Amino acid sequence: MKEKIKYVTSGLTFRVIFGTILIIFLFEFMVSAVGYRQFTESLTQEYQDAAFRTANTATALIDADKIESYLNWGENDPEYRNILSYLDILCQKQGATFVYVISVDTSDYNHFRSVFNVVNANGSDTPWPVGYERETTNEEYRTLYRDLYEGRRTQGFITRTNALNGREPHTTALLPLQGSNGNVKGILCVERPMSELTTARTAYLRGVICISALLCVLSIVSIFFFFRHEFATPMQKIHAETQRFAAENTPLAHHSFAEISRIREIEAVGAAIEKMEYDTQNYIENLTQITAERERIGTELALASQIQAEILPNTFPPFPDRHDFDLYASMTPAKEVGGDFYDFFFLDDDRLALVMADVSGKGVPAALFMMMARLLLNTLAMSGGSPAEVLRRANETICQNNKSDMFVTVWFGVLTLSTGQLSASSAGHEYPVIKRQNGQFEIFKDKHRLALGAMPGINYLDYTLTLEKDDVLFLYTDGVPEAVNIENTPLGTDGMLTLLNRSSCADMYTLLDDTAKGITDFTGNAPQFDDVTMMAIRRL
Repeated sequence: MKEKIKYVTSGLTFRVIFGTILIIFLFEFMVSAVGYRQFTESLTQEYQDAAFRTANTATALIDADKIESYLNWGENDPEYRNILSYLDILCQKQGATFVYVISVDTSDYNHFRSVFNVVNANGSDTPWPVGYERETTNEEYRTLYRDLYEGRRTQGFITRTNALNGREPHTTALLPLQGSNGNVKGILCVERPMSELTTARTAYLRGVICISALLCVLSIVSIFFFFRHEFATPMQKIHAETQRFAAENTPLAHHSFAEISRIREIEAVGAAIEKMEYDTQNYIENLTQITAERERIGTELALASQIQAEILPNTFPPFPDRHDFDLYASMTPAKEVGGDFYDFFFLDDDRLALVMADVSGKGVPAALFMMMARLLLNTLAMSGGSPAEVLRRANETICQNNKSDMFVTVWFGVLTLSTGQLSASSAGHEYPVIKRQNGQFEIFKDKHRLALGAMPGINYLDYTLTLEKDDVLFLYTDGVPEAVNIENTPLGTDGMLTLLNRSSCADMYTLLDDTAKGITDFTGNAPQFDDVTMMAIRRL
């Protein structure tokens, strides 16, 4: 059961669905939090305005200079009863919970006396009698009373939407009652219920939750079917086909992988697998037929060399419609077929992937390992991830079934053409060489990790640099600096830099051609023991 759960959760479909749901929930949570707050603030402001309008109307009914008279005579005073009646009508008509006037003890603002007090007939509260004295509710009220009496405020609000102790949300508007001498004699307060706030907020949250759940369900269903049909199923077929071909060494008989999916990258992988099978099958068949004769072996190796040359990009300029860079590459194998390879391909319209690699060993085994490694790197790069992540996944895949204990050094980079930013990672490969505008070629010592296939569990490192206009990046395999002359003296890194700086560097073809001729002049009649592979790109 544990293995089954691990198998399901490690699948790309599960992770895409889980990630989508997580994003939806995070988005909905932020929307809910912001909407909930703004909704509460907007509705609270509306209630506060209504309470203030009621309080402003009520202040016109009261003569602040007679506050003490009202307290002394109370309902025995006809004027008092008349005002109380008007306040009661106002309270009922405006739907207020309370309308009351208080006289605050200004010595410490800890007590006040009730002057007028009316309550809503639909409520359960009992009005305070005239002269009723009680303590100030809390420090917030005490501060507000002091500010109103001492003229620091002309109005105030107390709003309660949380911690209500069983009461509904409400807001209280407070206005000072000034006498003819300008002094504050009392405070008029109007409390309005905000019963709709709780109901409306609950309905809002319920709606957000329902919409989130619906989006999650729709996302799961749509992603599951789309991903399974367009990605998971085709990749499973490709995986099954590679295993079948490895066991049987026979190409596809009935159908084509070139149209296995409507996703361009997967379709390209399918076509590459199909081409690899046919090319490999042709190679094996031709090799078998001519193993008895040296001539036929030579013919077969020539065919393998041709296949290898055709597999690597060999048409230059490779992208005639692109004028923002100049690129050229070459590979000269030490034997009929080699283990070095280069590659370049677009990840999108602005990002160009660059690969330079060197497989351990020579000849046919290295060439086959090279084709597998090139296809693997191309496929993983198309599926996304940083250069270091691509190398990590490639290393894990190679180490899973590497009985021959072969390995490959790789330099992999992604150049963003619009900005010149180059993100790269190295799996034990040679240092790249950079020439800045109007400068000299110089070694760039990047950070290395072990070659692919050497050991599982390696985490590779990303680094970035920027190629400005007319800057040149030169990539190579160890066959360049390790080329030896008849006296067995290697060219070396310094000799390679000398050849590069000697070139006119008019274009990248000229640069590589001059360098190749320089290597040939240096080695003379000495045999070539290693593949010589070079690639150069100038950002225009």
